[in-house]
Amino acid sequence: MSVLCWGRGAAGLRRALQPCGCPGLLAKEGILGGVCGPRRSSSASPQEQDQDRRKDWGHVELLEVLQARVRQLQAESVSEVVVNRVDVARLPEHGSGDGGPQPPRKVQRGTKGASPVPRGGWAQRLEKDKRIQRMRMQQLEVTRQMQVQSQSKELKVRPKHLQLEPRLLSKQLAVFLAPESSWEEQLPRVLQEAPRKLSLDVGRAPPTQAQLSAQQQKLLAFFKCCLLTDHLPLAHHLLVSHHRQQQKQKLLTLDMYNTVMLGWARQGAFRELVYVLLMVKDAGLTPDLLSYAAILQCMGRQGQDAGTIERCLEQMSQEGLKLQALFTTVPLSKEEQATVLTAVHKVKPTFSLPPQPPPAVNTSKLLRAVYAKDGPVSYPKLHLPLKTLQSLFEKQLCVELASKVCVVSVEKPALPSKEVTHARKTLQTLRDHWEKALCRVLQETKNHLEGEVRKGRFSLYPFLCLLDEREVVRMLLQVLQALPAQGESFTTLARELSARTFSRHVVQRQRLSGQVQALETYYRKYLHLLASDTKVPNPCLPRQYWEALGAPEALREQPWPLPVQMELGKQLAEMLVQATRMPSSLDNQHGSSRLVPVLYHVYSFRNVQQIGVLKPHPAYVQLLETAAEPTLTFEAVDVPMLCPPLPWTSPHTGAFLLSPTKLMRTVEGATQHQELLETCPPTALHGALDALTQLGNCAWRVNGRVLDLVLQLFQAKGCPELGVPAPASEAPQPAEAHLPQSAAPARKAELRRELARCQKVAREMHSLRAEALYRLSLAQHLRGRVFWLPHNMDFRGRTYPCPPHFNHLGSDVARALLEFAQGRPLGPHGLDWLKIHLVNLTGFKKREPLRKRLAFAEEVMDDILDSADQPMTGRKWWMGAEEPWQTLACCMEVANAVRCSDPAAYVSHLPVHQDGSCNGLQHYAALGRDSVGAASVNLEPSDVPQDVYSGVAAQVEVFRSQDAQRGTRVAQMLEGFITRKVVKQTVMTVVYGVTRYGGRLQIEKRLRELTDFPQDFVWEASHYLVRQVFRSLQEMFSGTRAIQHWLTESARLISHMGSVVEWVTPLGIPIIQPYRLELKVKQVRGGIQSITYTHSGDISQKPNTRKQKNGFPPNFIHSLDSSHMMLTALHCYRKGLTFVSVHDCYWTHAADVAVMNQVCREQFVCLHSEPILEDLSRFLVSRFCPNPRPRKISQSWEARQLKETLQAVPKPGTFDLERVKHSTYFFS
Repeated sequence: MSVLCWGRGAAGLRRALQPCGCPGLLAKEGILGGVCGPRRSSSASPQEQDQDRRKDWGHVELLEVLQARVRQLQAESVSEVVVNRVDVARLPEHGSGDGGPQPPRKVQRGTKGASPVPRGGWAQRLEKDKRIQRMRMQQLEVTRQMQVQSQSKELKVRPKHLQLEPRLLSKQLAVFLAPESSWEEQLPRVLQEAPRKLSLDVGRAPPTQAQLSAQQQKLLAFFKCCLLTDHLPLAHHLLVSHHRQQQKQKLLTLDMYNTVMLGWARQGAFRELVYVLLMVKDAGLTPDLLSYAAILQCMGRQGQDAGTIERCLEQMSQEGLKLQALFTTVPLSKEEQATVLTAVHKVKPTFSLPPQPPPAVNTSKLLRAVYAKDGPVSYPKLHLPLKTLQSLFEKQLCVELASKVCVVSVEKPALPSKEVTHARKTLQTLRDHWEKALCRVLQETKNHLEGEVRKGRFSLYPFLCLLDEREVVRMLLQVLQALPAQGESFTTLARELSARTFSRHVVQRQRLSGQVQALETYYRKYLHLLASDTKVPNPCLPRQYWEALGAPEALREQPWPLPVQMELGKQLAEMLVQATRMPSSLDNQHGSSRLVPVLYHVYSFRNVQQIGVLKPHPAYVQLLETAAEPTLTFEAVDVPMLCPPLPWTSPHTGAFLLSPTKLMRTVEGATQHQELLETCPPTALHGALDALTQLGNCAWRVNGRVLDLVLQLFQAKGCPELGVPAPASEAPQPAEAHLPQSAAPARKAELRRELARCQKVAREMHSLRAEALYRLSLAQHLRGRVFWLPHNMDFRGRTYPCPPHFNHLGSDVARALLEFAQGRPLGPHGLDWLKIHLVNLTGFKKREPLRKRLAFAEEVMDDILDSADQPMTGRKWWMGAEEPWQTLACCMEVANAVRCSDPAAYVSHLPVHQDGSCNGLQHYAALGRDSVGAASVNLEPSDVPQDVYSGVAAQVEVFRSQDAQRGTRVAQMLEGFITRKVVKQTVMTVVYGVTRYGGRLQIEKRLRELTDFPQDFVWEASHYLVRQVFRSLQEMFSGTRAIQHWLTESARLISHMGSVVEWVTPLGIPIIQPYRLELKVKQVRGGIQSITYTHSGDISQKPNTRKQKNGFPPNFIHSLDSSHMMLTALHCYRKGLTFVSVHDCYWTHAADVAVMNQVCREQFVCLHSEPILEDLSRFLVSRFCPNPRPRKISQSWEARQLKETLQAVPKPGTFDLERVKHSTYFFS
């Protein structure tokens, strides 16, 4: 108890929070004392001493404080009392008068009860003091500037007095600082008298991240970052400096006060914590559960007496806050919970933590069978033993701890010449210089930014302290090396730098917090579920097993607000520009060449917008090209994993071991989706979490034979006809590089246009070549290894692999390079499915039944075997296929199988695909029970596959022929040109919301590919055809168009009422469309350039009605096809199948195609047997129809119209969904 009685009243507060001696007396003067500068000498002039007395409360003996207190009470009209070195401010009560400051009066020192100085004399003295203060500040500013200019390389900002005490804005808080109040007594009084109902002008409900202004987001991120970097005194200082200014205090939220309190609680600094709590009281805010958690944690560390703890718990109970909730809803670590429990046990020895609730199970109708414990279950296991998986885990852990992967480039290797060797040495020498220069600039920048914080201003100082300086420098040099020759947008580079910094910070924090050791322990146990040579007592889903292990939840690391990201990235980019310089001539043997910047900042135009670009110096670009370094560097999250991903267990836990990964991809800066997921009941997301885990658990390997052939073409200047890009050096060149001055202006303009076209082609070729280089280099790097592709989803629920460069969602080449690492014997029907798959890939027999496709495969078996044996020198049959590289891979697999003595025993690794037949229209036809539409998209069983694209083309031809007979010229010109290919893309995308304008562009592109069609009529013909395509679809899919119109009109009215469209998928995933009108433009000013960026996370922005209404139909259908895929994935996993998907294209082993097809059809019927549109209508009515009705007549009418529209669900047709189960070509 004696430790807590450290001072009394204002004087004691000042004594504890500001040292009177040297800064080294940390133990005696409190935690904050160490960051305060030395006090001024007592030999100052009387005027300076008087000014000092006005600026702070000073250090006095208790007797002097009591005398000042007596005089203050005696002079009711006196607003300021000055006794020796004490100023006690007396401010008006809340609600009295206008709340403004009262005219100050001075009480003279000396005899007790001296009369105040007349008002006129005081005013003169005050004016004189102001002049002296201004002169002193000007002198200090001049001195500071001189010191900055004369600083050495090791720039050190002289520490300035930190603001430790706010200017009190209420008389009540001044009373709490009375001498007779000790901190133990003040704490319960503060809590008891804290306002329970916040007033409209001061108190507010805790805002969400999206509701905070940019300044508030930056401040909150600053405070949190200070806790992570052990700069809590700076956070406290900034909090106080904002609190003491009424305008800035409005920016402070309870979360900010709580963050600083939590920091002091972790250090056991009780007096500093209570002072922050006093500021909370002064700001008119009410402590919440996190506030009490900080208080109790601090009490637990300090060994506080039971009486104080009991009063705290009593006040907490009176506020309606439950002690149990403190352990279940407040994000505290286990160590912090134990400390809080220590304090609670002093008052309630029998109190125990709430028992862990039993594992919750999703009981929705669609998922009931997935989580049922009865019935046959055969969850698949990996083909690798436990020791191998543990070794792979250690390798992946090393990769993520390093945050980067170095990969050998597959560019054609050449023996390094003397010139190459010299260039590499020069480059390394330059990098050594740049590393030192960057370290110096980083130190100078941090010192300057620390000084900004000490002045009470927000700065990036704690963010630059998150990583070791050498790590930051290495990251900057890595980005410099990867900068393209044509430069990079300054804004894009800033975003990339901040993202890399954040990712490295998360990994480092987990390493320092012991999370890595805990992860290793639990992951090794988790591998028992997956390994081929281990068994677990109760087989279950990976998420369930991980939760049963009791693994600690990963650290919740919220991404930095977009304003912080942009400022930090901009700061790092400017440091890179400032520090990197090189000789203007690298050939200068005498070393007398002047230094020039490596990066130049220039302005360029993108469309009609001017953007800033950082462009590397041509000499640096030439040096890189000459050096031809043999390695590429990737971020760890851009490379497939070497071990099975972590199971998804929550919106922020899953996928990579350490690197942060979002469950739901969102537009930059948007936080609504994450907040929506966080508020979901835990069981609501189980279906999505388990499906994503299942997709990520599929093990892959590289098809080495295909890779060798692709590399052969890639290193021989590519082959664009087969999808292997050529280098940019092969780009077409203008016929004439220069024209004589006498050339006609028209000829010059034509040359400029031709030059622009050639440059555009060259840029596109460079981009394609770089993409292929990354993909092939990663494939070569992973050759002979097993790897995994963790998945997440977009805001509609559609799933995607996280590694961007090498995955099965890529082009034909990318898919051909991948095969299942775990093989499966073909069995009795597997070879037939391989042959059918091969014919499907060629595109030759799309409208033929399966038996004819199988017969065709037998007919061309010689070509298949020739393609497998001599792909580059034989008849090259495979090159004529629609998907040539996948066709070649399948030819090789078929050849191996047919040459096997027992084809049924042949172990196949090749994925076999089953594609939906215009899957969007299938969902529309099922929703509307549209019999005609169902037959067109193969929901209805038939002997031959129905091709909706051919059907639409035939219907368009009917309309064209009728118009041609009437003499329509364009209809006559189109005779013989209306084919399936011309209308396919438009028909496919109409279901996803393509407009007539977009459809016309698609058809125009197809017509331009027809060399026989007169190009002068392309524009007119595309206009005509898009009208006929829409007309044909209206007749063929009447139910589909009715549903599409209902969805569009509903979204239009919802957004017109000021809301964005939301819904919940049949699997329980909450969806919100992020389209808002006129994204708010922000600016980060100063430096090389001001950065202007759009911020779409501001929920105050109005919805973009056009995008909301056009996006709702396709996004809703996408959410349905995602639900169907997830249901299929979960049921296939339950049956022991390997399953992956590319949206509406499902992959599995050839032996399991029949089982997958059965599951696919059953789950489609189960999904659409639910009242999907009726459920959607009820949700939209409950969410967007106000109750009670609005007061304004116009709003009341709009609300009534909205409700009527939402309830007007289109009537279904008569199609029997059960017939889908018997449709051979539903997916084929």
